[in-house]
Amino acid sequence: MEALYERLAGAASGLSADGAIRVVAQYEPVAGVGAPVAPPTVKVKESDGPGQLFEDRWVGGHRTRVVLLDQRQSQANRCETALLEAADLGEMVLPHLALHVNAEGRALRMTNLDAPHRSRDAYFRDALDESGAKFDDTVAGRALRDTGTGDVRAFMEWAPSDLVFGLWDSHRKRRVQLKVPRTYTSEMVGLDPLSGKRAAGRFDKWNFPGDNVELTVDGWRPVDGAGKKSGKGKTLKASAVGHGMIPPVEGMGGVTVQSIERNATLATAGLRALRFGDAPKEYVRAARALLAALALVGDRLAFAAPAVRLRSGCDLLLVSERIEWVGRGREGVAVTEPLELETAGQALELFEFARSRAEEAGLKWSKEPVRLRPNAQVQQAIERSFRLEGIGEAEGE
Repeated sequence: MEALYERLAGAASGLSADGAIRVVAQYEPVAGVGAPVAPPTVKVKESDGPGQLFEDRWVGGHRTRVVLLDQRQSQANRCETALLEAADLGEMVLPHLALHVNAEGRALRMTNLDAPHRSRDAYFRDALDESGAKFDDTVAGRALRDTGTGDVRAFMEWAPSDLVFGLWDSHRKRRVQLKVPRTYTSEMVGLDPLSGKRAAGRFDKWNFPGDNVELTVDGWRPVDGAGKKSGKGKTLKASAVGHGMIPPVEGMGGVTVQSIERNATLATAGLRALRFGDAPKEYVRAARALLAALALVGDRLAFAAPAVRLRSGCDLLLVSERIEWVGRGREGVAVTEPLELETAGQALELFEFARSRAEEAGLKWSKEPVRLRPNAQVQQAIERSFRLEGIGEAEGE
């Protein structure tokens, strides 16, 4: 483990021939090659409806059509979710921000590992600490708010994962907004996709009439007629309130692909670009190595399992995987060497080794999350979002 750490620390500081760490994995649907899988759906501008993401890429020297099965942002979120779970279970110590909310009898939590803009999210900008002080006026909040690209030590202490997965302080009005590009990226694609179709509908075993409900103050009531206006309300299809028959209609289905690939990289150049003010070189070397270890443990926690679920209809089995050092090329070809770090347990061991070295070098590593609560305005907005105001009209009546 010490030898692996030393090599990682050298790569993270640009003191070795290693320029990156790469993970290349092959998957297949759990139902077998050729079974359809469900890509994410996006809004297509041309049709203003749902669509899937297709593009052409060079694969093995050939122009190949691919479908995106999981984008970089989504893959990063999977790593962050896995890291947060490991921290909650006591498997690792990971500093983070935690906003706790009670709304309509529910205990909720948002952390910088699952907030849309990580620690720079407006939820944290508008948060209070347990004493009632504005977060940006607390020790941790002020340090994070005032951080510039020349010294990111505050993030090492309070929210280190942000430096791995990227951040942009876009919600605070500043002349120069802090931006840190992600150093870890991952993506999953399907090669040579064939689009499928599906027929979706709904059967009502009691044959509930389909065009005769009227919205009322108390909810809805059955009426005669279809699509008529009345003085008391508007008559709609029963599907608007979740009842009635819906005949099957053709819709967008899954895709079948020849193969599924995941490609992940940890760019040591991104780690070398991080600055730590006037910290001694021992601190800088250890901090960069710790961030590299954090990226690796996030990847292993999220993707080392024999199967992954991306979404409903997209359960994938891991067929093969290689993790490798990637160094300076020779004769036009990058030099690669296996990196033996297959399991999450090995990655956690490396992470703990790196953390102890960083603390010896002077790193302050918060053992407990920063506990916060929303201000009055956010609290009120959250409570409203959990309060049912009544039955609204369904789309596509």
